[in-house]
Amino acid sequence: MGRLSLSNRNEIMQESPIRKLAPYAEAAKLKRINVYHLNIGQPDIKTPDEMINAYHTIPPVIKYGPSEGTLSYRKKLAEYYNRVGIKVDETNIFVTTGGSEAIIFTLLSALSPGDEVIIPEPFYTNYNGFAVMAGVNVVPITTSIDTGFDLPEISEFKSKLTDKTKAIVICNPGNPTGAVFCKDKLQKLVDFARDNDLYVISDEVYREFTYDCKATSILEFENFEENAILIDSTSKRYSACGSRIGNIVTRNKELLKLVLKFGQARLCPPSIDQTAAEAAVDVPQSYFDEVLVEYKKRRDLAFQELSKIPDVTVSMPKGAFYMIVGLPVEDADEFAKWLLSEFNVNNETTMVAPVSGFYATPGLGKNQIRIAYILNTEDLKKAINILKLGLEEYRRKQ
Repeated sequence: MGRLSLSNRNEIMQESPIRKLAPYAEAAKLKRINVYHLNIGQPDIKTPDEMINAYHTIPPVIKYGPSEGTLSYRKKLAEYYNRVGIKVDETNIFVTTGGSEAIIFTLLSALSPGDEVIIPEPFYTNYNGFAVMAGVNVVPITTSIDTGFDLPEISEFKSKLTDKTKAIVICNPGNPTGAVFCKDKLQKLVDFARDNDLYVISDEVYREFTYDCKATSILEFENFEENAILIDSTSKRYSACGSRIGNIVTRNKELLKLVLKFGQARLCPPSIDQTAAEAAVDVPQSYFDEVLVEYKKRRDLAFQELSKIPDVTVSMPKGAFYMIVGLPVEDADEFAKWLLSEFNVNNETTMVAPVSGFYATPGLGKNQIRIAYILNTEDLKKAINILKLGLEEYRRKQ
């Protein structure tokens, strides 16, 4: 008998740099070692009561809902967007199963197999996986830790433009970089995209978390109605990563018609989670004010402690809750594995995310890690101290 073959996507679908070290962490825990997780954006912030309470209102029959999301939730979302200066109504909103499905449906609808999408790197690694699913090619533009991973100059976008280029993807505020793109630079990107008939797909799930400047939405720009697509999610805003509700927002009604076809094929987004997400829209501003103060405290502590470590490079993030750290090692993947499998301080160790998998260009980011400052300040300080001591010992052994 012949051997069954796998899809050729097996050759181009990468592992998650965030999750691939999970077996090493589980092995450490089996040895009764406490692992500080700085590798994944899972906040320890309490999910708002409004959302939790809504989960207690489960009906006797959990029915199918509309493919585009319930009307009441979409209307509620429109209220939220208008509050933050994004003028849309429920007809501009399509509800998805998490932000991930929102990106997949957008790529499937805006691009055809073989088309190209330009993405500044390092970028949220799953963009690459979603592009593989959609059969489109990622064209990276490399940004630098020395400039805080700011948006590249338009000349760099021009240099990547081909007759197959159909879209640009940005994350603002950025994962994994923590960068926030100013309005002037975004205006130049908007002008470039408009002149070249390109979509700009803007992942804005960290909108509430900016520290030194306000994030500007791609939907705030005029005369860009057909080109602009916003990706959003409840996961980070309400510290509800397991509530798989996201959405697409665009004024491009033709695009939404095609998105609906994909939505109909998967039937509908989770109805109970939509009920909870709808309740979450009424969370008062005071919740976000308190969360922002806490994240800023953690950011400042992490930057301060990391800056003290010899030969470490770190850029102060302006938003989200991530920072990229350059380490004095040749291979951050091997160092991250070593931290979990061979090093501990009083039966505790730290898990980080190697950054090489956040780059599309082979060989880049080999000495970088991403830290998610999602732990309370006491645990965060311990975790970074373990990283510091681990680096000292690892370098002595090399």
